Amino acid sequence: MTQQHLFILTGASRGMGLAMARQLLTPGHTVLCISRSTQQALAEHAGQTGATLLQWSHDLADSAALGAKLEGWLQDQDGKAWAGAALINNAGVIPRIVPLSDADASDLARALRVGLEAPMQLTSAFLRATDSWPAPRKVLNISSGLGRRPMASQAAYCAVKAGMDHFTRCLALEEALKPRGARVCSLAPGVIDTGMQLQLRSADEAAFPDRENFARLKSAGQLTSPEDAASRVLAYLARADFGDQAVADVRG
Repeated sequence: MTQQHLFILTGASRGMGLAMARQLLTPGHTVLCISRSTQQALAEHAGQTGATLLQWSHDLADSAALGAKLEGWLQDQDGKAWAGAALINNAGVIPRIVPLSDADASDLARALRVGLEAPMQLTSAFLRATDSWPAPRKVLNISSGLGRRPMASQAAYCAVKAGMDHFTRCLALEEALKPRGARVCSLAPGVIDTGMQLQLRSADEAAFPDRENFARLKSAGQLTSPEDAASRVLAYLARADFGDQAVADVRG
């Protein structure tokens, strides 16, 4: 039997996540997509390409249960059957764009759970369940430039992405101590024309001083399409030096 490459991808139902899922669905690949909703278009695409697609409908805010489910599924797999395994933590949400003093508690909690707690829970489960697998393992965390520079009315999102960067740095140190440790990277994918960008451009200018900057990016044609961004991110994941930098930017 030909060995398959396993990809586990969160936030695969829209935007760059959907584009990555489509591009990963090629012969020899098994792609497990985890999102709140499934995509019939992905199932149809998998049928056309001959790739293996699994779709789990799960709210990533409930990450402890999801981590346990993923760990159990991975433990049921034959580790020797895989030529490689990668976890791509892509899912994230931007809470209501207001100063922190005006933020809703449940909105903040959801942003932190989906954007930071879930990647940590899933990464822990993935690494533990695949520890004995002989194949190379990778963890790719989709970060953001906002994790590396502050912005008013974006405290939660900036904190989530900064936390993702730093937990990746810690994880890289841990995995480097293991004989077959995973290669890990927190990667900023550039500025992408997705629903998140529309959310930023549509925010109340009085509550979001940087709104006009995001509007100018769109009007000046400086946003990358989800398809192009996905292609660049997956090319980075495939690089021989993936993981040499724990925190990186796809733009170099």
